[in-house]
Amino acid sequence: MVRLTAEFWVQAYLARLRLADIPAFVVARGDATAGAVLIKCNTLDGQAVAMQRRSDLVTGARVWMELAAGPEAEVDAAIARQRGFDPDLWVIEVEDRAGRHLLDEPGLA
Repeated sequence: MVRLTAEFWVQAYLARLRLADIPAFVVARGDATAGAVLIKCNTLDGQAVAMQRRSDLVTGARVWMELAAGPEAEVDAAIARQRGFDPDLWVIEVEDRAGRHLLDEPGLA
């Protein structure tokens, strides 16, 4: 199975968000080839959710799992801790009052 580079996936994800009129920004650029990607969904009301892709131990599938949720400052602190462990981590911030991030859509799930 051929895997996409992290940078290619990030650019495709940002394009998909633009098509849905959902603002998103690269907050931290990770390793272009193999960096992990973390998505922060900011609902612009002081709350946020950070999600990262992990392997489901039961099925072996790669799924998006919640890393942290709650007040934006707490989510930012969790992201900072993750970046301390993994400096190659990409961080994408999605800003949408409805909490849309599209990660549950085909091709991104």
